[in-house]
Formats: sequence, C-alpha cells, structure tokens
Amino acid sequence: MKIIIAGAGEVGFHLARLLSRESQDIVLIDNDQRVLNRAQNELDAFVMRGNATSLRVLEEAEVAEADLLIAVTSSETTNISVATIGKQLGAKKTIARVNNPEFLGASSKIDFEKLGIDVLISPEELAAKEISRLIRRSAFTDAFEFEFGKLLLLGVNLENHSEIIGQRCFDVGYAGETKNFTTIAIQRANKTLVPGRDLTFQLGDHAYFVSCPDGVEEVLALAGKQSLQIKNVMILGGGRVGINTASKIKKRRNVKIIETDPQKCFEIADELSDVLVINDDGHNVKLLEEENIVEMDAFIAVTGNSETNIISCLLAKSFGVKKTIALVENIDYINLSQTIGIDTLINKKLIAANNIFRYVRQGVVVNIAGLHGVEGEILEFVVHKDSLITRKPLRDISFPKDAIIGGLVRHREGTIITGDEHLISGDRVVVFTKNNAVKDVEKLFN
Repeated sequence: MKIIIAGAGEVGFHLARLLSRESQDIVLIDNDQRVLNRAQNELDAFVMRGNATSLRVLEEAEVAEADLLIAVTSSETTNISVATIGKQLGAKKTIARVNNPEFLGASSKIDFEKLGIDVLISPEELAAKEISRLIRRSAFTDAFEFEFGKLLLLGVNLENHSEIIGQRCFDVGYAGETKNFTTIAIQRANKTLVPGRDLTFQLGDHAYFVSCPDGVEEVLALAGKQSLQIKNVMILGGGRVGINTASKIKKRRNVKIIETDPQKCFEIADELSDVLVINDDGHNVKLLEEENIVEMDAFIAVTGNSETNIISCLLAKSFGVKKTIALVENIDYINLSQTIGIDTLINKKLIAANNIFRYVRQGVVVNIAGLHGVEGEILEFVVHKDSLITRKPLRDISFPKDAIIGGLVRHREGTIITGDEHLISGDRVVVFTKNNAVKDVEKLFN
C-alpha cells in the first residue's frame, strides 16, 4: 500500500513506525524539519517538508496513487482540509484526526464522506473510552472487549499473593473442565513473551489473558485480585479527556472534577449538571483531604502535564485509592506503570495511532487492540471458507511460534480454543501476535 501521513508528531510518527515494519510505501509530510529528521533517522519512510494542504506538496507526494491518506497534524482544521483536498486529488481512502468530539456525533447533519473524509478519529474520545472500560473492569490494568463482550482481553500484574506464580501458563487455563480463559502474553522486564508449554508465571509479570465472560472472576482469583466496586471517582483535569470521561461514567457513579481554570469550571458545570466541579489545584493535598479523597474508589489524572498526572496518582495511592489512571504525553513513560505503583498509564496519541492502524489491515482483520508497552498486537480475524487455517485442526496447522490464538466467537458464543478445534467459515478469532509474525498469521486467514 502507498500511505501518506500528514503530521510527523507522536501520532504520525508512531503510525509510520508501525507501518514501516510491514514494508509499506510511506510518505511523511510535516513543516517541522526537526521531527522529520527524527523520522528519517529512525524509520523506513520518505519524508517531505511542507504544508500538507498545499496542492503542490500533495501532488509531489503522488497523492493520486495513495491507497490511504492520514491527516494527523495537531490542527483539526488542517486535517479536515488535507483529507478533503487529498480525496479530490485521487486518494482512495482518507482519515482525519479531530479534537472536537461534536464532529463524531454529527454524521446525521454533515455528510463527511461527501466532503472527502472517510473516517474521523478523536484521540480524546478514544482515550475517554479506554478509561471508561478500565473503570468497568477496575481490577485489571488493561481491558478490551470483542464482539460486545463475548470475549475479553484482560491484563493484570502478578504480585506476592497470586497463586499461579511458579505454574506453567499452559496448565493454568486448562486446569478445570470449563476452559474459559487462556494466557496469551506475558510482559517481563520489558520483554514480551508468548506462552509455550514450559513458560511459567513469575512474580512481577504483567500477564494478559483472553477470557469468556464467566472466566473473569476465575482470572481475578488466580491472580490474587478482587473485583473493585467503583462508586466514587475523582478526575483531575477538565479538558476534553476529563469531560468525555465524566460524561461516560457519571450515570452510575459519583464524579468530581478538579480544574484550575475558573471559566472552564463554569462551562463544565453547565455541560455536566450532575457532576461536582471544583476550582482548585490538584497539587493541593489539603484540598484532596477536604474533598474526601480517602473515600474515592478511583482517581483519574488527565491534565496536560504528564508529571502532574503521575505524581497526583501516586498521591492518591498513598491515601488508599484502589484504582489510579494517569494520562501521559510521553510514550516512553508507558512501561513505568508496572514499577512505580500506578495501575494504568495511557497515552491518547498511542491509542489513536493503534486505532488508525486497523484501517491499514486488509480484508479479514476486523479489529485490532494495542497493548501499552507490549511488542505485539491483538488482532480479530473473520475466517472465510477458503482460509488456509480451515483446512486442518489447529494442532496440525503450522502456526508461527511468536503468535497464539486466544479464543473464537461462533454463533455469538465465546469459546477458548484448544488444538482440537477446527475453524469454520464465519468464526471470529482473537490472536495475539508479535510484530515479526503478523504477516505469517495473516496468510493463514487470507
């Protein structure tokens, strides 16, 4: 595929890095020579300096030959313009990053496809959705649902009281008759491991499971965790992520937002009448005590400052808050969550890049989930009648060693897969694969 990316910031750079692993033909456009130099030094991509809204620049990038044009600059107006112009010049598919969530709900009023925009992506909205999922599955560090919850991806840190430490990954998911979950990956000391027959769980592992709904409690029990009832939530930061998150979780929870800007506080109070808005600084320990932080079940820090978010979450932990989530701008911070005591660190740009990446996948891939800090991805495939993987039972298929099938959804029921399974047309299959094995896995499903 020929892919043009307008914007070499964190979203564009991460996208280009993902795509360059797949030998895609990538052109990266930006006005800032500094970020282009970084891309040129680290990525297998052709870089161009210029304004992506310029007809000359787009034509030099051969936009008429582009299979995909992705506009992810920091300017919403620029992205909409680039996508619109690019489509008129011949780009087959266009994606535009927007900041204003109103655009996402305006499809009944505005025909974006007629304007030349096939897909709109909002990093703030995607981050809020991820936080909302993490609040629902509060005992886990990662949570993702496939086919409306028929299968779930769950991440959890293994601590002293986990009874599976020392046991083989292969044995744990199949110990009982139910076989309702399985281990798909382990993150250990910044290294990603795919479970084999002899891999054992160790103290400090960040383990990832695919589970049926009735296996969630068993995963929790084996990991030594308990379900958390999240009723009271404090959000630090009244920006778009904070407001979007509050609007998604306020229906069943008591939500407080702390925001330093007085004018923004009035705007939030008007928009979210059933949310308590506090005008103050989240660094103020006395304020947090006065606002009963000790009674909070979850603390979510989503200001524009990564260090503020990290420190305030650590402070919340010191007061006994069970669930902490911090938004960080620096992607390099993501792996810190396992070592510094915060439950989950998220990066909205990384979430957006992973979300956009699924539009690059061809044909049988219908969903993709990126795991923060993990060298690999979760892919959901639809099996077709001519797929290579349907020809034999799975135990007789030469499946890449750096990939593993977690489960399938058949006739709207989730199932954990064993080697005896014979896949059929229409199955939806969840696979974890390290980056080097993606192409080999895709061949089996094509």
